[in-house]
Amino acid sequence: MIAMALDRTGAPLKRVERAVEAPPRGHILLRVAACGICRTDLHIIDGELAHPKPHVIPGHEIIGRVASVGPGVDRFKIGDRVGVPWLGATCGRCRFCREGKENLCDRPGFTGYTIDGGYAQYATADAQYAFAIPPDYSDAEAAPLMCAGLIGYRSWKLVREARRLGLYGFGAAAHIVAQLAAFHGQDVYAFTRAGDAPAQQLARDLGARWAGASGEMPPEPLDGAIIFAPVGALVPLALAVLAKGGTLVLGGIHMTEIPAMPYELLWGERVIRSVANLTRQDAKEFLEIAPRIPIRPRVTTFDLTDANAAIAQLRAGKLTGAAVLVPPA
Repeated sequence: MIAMALDRTGAPLKRVERAVEAPPRGHILLRVAACGICRTDLHIIDGELAHPKPHVIPGHEIIGRVASVGPGVDRFKIGDRVGVPWLGATCGRCRFCREGKENLCDRPGFTGYTIDGGYAQYATADAQYAFAIPPDYSDAEAAPLMCAGLIGYRSWKLVREARRLGLYGFGAAAHIVAQLAAFHGQDVYAFTRAGDAPAQQLARDLGARWAGASGEMPPEPLDGAIIFAPVGALVPLALAVLAKGGTLVLGGIHMTEIPAMPYELLWGERVIRSVANLTRQDAKEFLEIAPRIPIRPRVTTFDLTDANAAIAQLRAGKLTGAAVLVPPA
């Protein structure tokens, strides 16, 4: 099969050919139909997340069809369309797994980081960490649901009671959360890079009450906010627009250093929460509600072998919505 693999951190991905192997016990082999590009992929490629699997194939927003099933698999059959997210395995034995907090597992496996992912024609996944995809979505539309959607959903659950909700970094995750929040009657306030008119217009098209640059003050204080951009300098800016008692959620796996800030920004029982990974329950809930809203991801597709060009556009902030790689048939 053709794949785009990490050659070394800080360098472009390398086009490689790898053998397609039969799935081991409990696993399925997928013919990949689409794989979204997540900002976490950039953190892996750039070396900001340490110790990836050597020469790993990135990609954890995988949509594919089951090509083969390993021994012991009864959840899926050949031909089923399934999605594979970031959380690819857990130990099932640590304190967190036993308490139903598998997103905090001490010995997890992560798709596209410690497990080969979906920037390829085929991918192998643990059947227990794969999910049936609603028929309402094309392959490309479904891909960003597997991380931008799932992490967005887990982040949103922490501020679901906020009447006024701010979203910082209006990319793949935020444009999904905006639809989720609007469906639940929340007023959405979108914060983008300065001068990013396309992202601000997309936010308004999706029902945002207000859209502006991250350094601007919204017309009224907010009850909650989520930061999806990996920029620590946004934390004091977001706290400054929160009303007392508001919650700020940090929705990324990596963030640059948070600058020193006056305590008054946090005072007033404002809360800062991080989000770590996801659970299978998150996936079950989100994939049930997404078609009912309905959430409609805005995607730009690229050929698999154009992964480096797509990554460059994402890094430069030139994409609106989500980017998705499509392997050759």
